[in-house]
Amino acid sequence: MLLSRSAATAQEKFAVLNCRRLPGRLNTSETALLLGFQEHDIAALIVAKLLVPLGKPAPNSPKYFAAVEIAERVSNAEWLSIATKLIARHWRKKIVQRRVLGALKKCSTASKNDFI
Repeated sequence: MLLSRSAATAQEKFAVLNCRRLPGRLNTSETALLLGFQEHDIAALIVAKLLVPLGKPAPNSPKYFAAVEIAERVSNAEWLSIATKLIARHWRKKIVQRRVLGALKKCSTASKNDFI
């Protein structure tokens, strides 16, 4: 349905939401749209095994998901709650890591300047 990540217009997104019958498999863009997450959040859900792609795709290949499973997840409030908490935890961890790395860089440049 959606051709690629960058080519998805608002009209194409609404077309997916208004489908009477979803296609058998959904790409990451369509999956994110139906679940209400951002596309970059899908990778974190895969790592946490909350979403399982069809087949055994290589790490750098496009991922597809069964529309039936995604439809089940959309109607399951408990799953959505768990996924939302996981995404929040994921981004909180990323922000802390970024701050720590920034602090380490400042410390290392400060110690280099002390010796000069």
